[in-house]
Amino acid sequence: MNYFVTGGTGFIGRFLVEKLLARGGTVHVLVRESSLDKLEALKERVGAGAERIHPVVGDLTQAALGLSDNDQAALTGKIDHFFHLAAIYDLQADADSQERANVEGTRAAVVCAQNLKAGCFHHVSSIAAAGLYRGTFREDMFEEAEHLDNPYLRTKHLAEKVVRDESNGMAWKVYRPGMVVGHSQTGEIDKIDGPYYFFKLLQKLRRTLPPWMPTIGVEGGRMNIVPVDYVVNAMDHIAHSAEVDTQCFHLTDPEPAKVGEVMNIFAEAGHAPKMAMRIDARMFAFVPKMIRDGITKLPPVQRIRNAILQDMGIPPETLKFLNYPTKFDNRDTERALKGSDIACPPLQTYAAKVWDYWERNLDPELSIDRTLRGRVAGKIIMVTGATSGIGKATALKLGETNAKILLVARTPENLEETKYEIEQMGGEAHIYRCDISDTSDCDRLVQEVLQDHGYIDVLINNAGRSIRRSLALSFDRFHDFERTMQLNYFGALKLILGFSPAMLERKSGHIINISSIGVLTKAPRFSAYVASKSALDSFSRCAAAEFSDRNVKFTTINMPLVKTPMIGPTKIYDSVPTLTPEEAADMVCEAIINQPKRIATRLGIFAQVMNAVAPQMSEIIMNTGFKMFPDSSAAQGKDKKEAISSEQVAFAALMRGIYW
Repeated sequence: MNYFVTGGTGFIGRFLVEKLLARGGTVHVLVRESSLDKLEALKERVGAGAERIHPVVGDLTQAALGLSDNDQAALTGKIDHFFHLAAIYDLQADADSQERANVEGTRAAVVCAQNLKAGCFHHVSSIAAAGLYRGTFREDMFEEAEHLDNPYLRTKHLAEKVVRDESNGMAWKVYRPGMVVGHSQTGEIDKIDGPYYFFKLLQKLRRTLPPWMPTIGVEGGRMNIVPVDYVVNAMDHIAHSAEVDTQCFHLTDPEPAKVGEVMNIFAEAGHAPKMAMRIDARMFAFVPKMIRDGITKLPPVQRIRNAILQDMGIPPETLKFLNYPTKFDNRDTERALKGSDIACPPLQTYAAKVWDYWERNLDPELSIDRTLRGRVAGKIIMVTGATSGIGKATALKLGETNAKILLVARTPENLEETKYEIEQMGGEAHIYRCDISDTSDCDRLVQEVLQDHGYIDVLINNAGRSIRRSLALSFDRFHDFERTMQLNYFGALKLILGFSPAMLERKSGHIINISSIGVLTKAPRFSAYVASKSALDSFSRCAAAEFSDRNVKFTTINMPLVKTPMIGPTKIYDSVPTLTPEEAADMVCEAIINQPKRIATRLGIFAQVMNAVAPQMSEIIMNTGFKMFPDSSAAQGKDKKEAISSEQVAFAALMRGIYW
């Protein structure tokens, strides 16, 4: 048996060609001259039987597909089945392109099939041909399609009309698949479309929240999702069935799930939190359409919507289909498939395979170099407080890359030591002496760096001061609050204000602030320190909102307790769990690579949530820790050894990383 296939190198086409070859037939595949390499890839994929794939050079945009006289002569009267799959399946494509490919391309395919005297013309349409029909759309319905103002819906409908009206006695069959996703056994697919647009949102939720955390979502119309293998198996079977010509077949799921249910099915497949409460989008229908349209067309509303959708990778066009109103009757298809064991599997039985294939092969982030070296290659990075602790550990990790590291601290001798270690690794480092607590010295530093380098790509505000002293011992020590604020807030702020103009001009920059878990837990005895870090956190959130559309990003790291010289005076910390400077530096490197808004431990995030929903309980817990861990001997002005009890060790282990 001889077959002619357009779109044979496309997603559905590849599987169909394999299926037709399995029948022992010869498959003639339409291919452009410039795309012959795709046909070779198809042959390699098929393996055995590939010699029965024959290229036919032509083009969908040419009359009768532009076949040569030789090809037309060789194929006339020898094609039993002509499968037309080539089309644009993209909601975002422009109207003219869709008109040329979907409508005129189908007309050219029909003429070509007639010229070749093909036995039967098989047109792969789409449920989009029904438009946005409200109610049940049967397989024998066509003219009843409604709301065809969308180019994709309109051209799929018109293409089907060409087949129906212009076949001139040639036998035909039309197939309307639902939203085609990956193979139900392997998950294989070649592009992001339909429900895949929401995978990035689910992935972001998974990274932010634990999978058991219930969330609020949206409910909408039913999404008729089908796996590619069901579509191809059904087409192959029906195409070779007698007495079913001049019919349309819905290759759909007889029990489609609603939008919210689909999201939850894929959330479970991707180990993301499920939407326990789903708001039905139709509830907004009580608002008059004129008012809804007026609000959604306001420039600020459109900008917010588009920015959020862009961040999630969701095309705005998809929102029109959240309340998809059409249900598809597929009784003719079920009758044609009776006795074949071909049926559409439930989405939940193969969703995990679809998700896994997407995450391993199509996730847009896969193309991003997630190594530290790849992220900072050739960039200029400033690290303050680079002579010890987190700052030095971070500088040394960056020294292993090909970035240019600017080391900032008060002591030139210690800076030289860090620089030497970086250079021994083969890295490049420059030292700049500066007292960050002196705002005039910060101005000098900014001017000097800009003269030397013109700009910096990443600013890591790490230099800081911590004071552990209860308020009862601080009533006469206002200078502690001043000095802490001067370094932790005003010094860091001076650098941000100094380097931001060049970042904004270049539309590229990243500011990383080393904050504290104390900001989330509201740690007692650290009021001066927490207040200074909170000020920097709040400023950064305000600035991030202003710089958002200019590609200057802020990351706040709510660092847990780290074993550094800064906590050295508090001897009780020698016996409680802490991070090493190298572990803390890993958090900074994560910030550089992924550029999140915030990095914090789950305990820190939980403490912040507790403060918001149960402030009294949170206060009681923190007061318990306050009573359990006394002020240090230095803070009390005493000279005695600090002992730590097993009770204190157990409590600190339970609250790992929190300052006490």
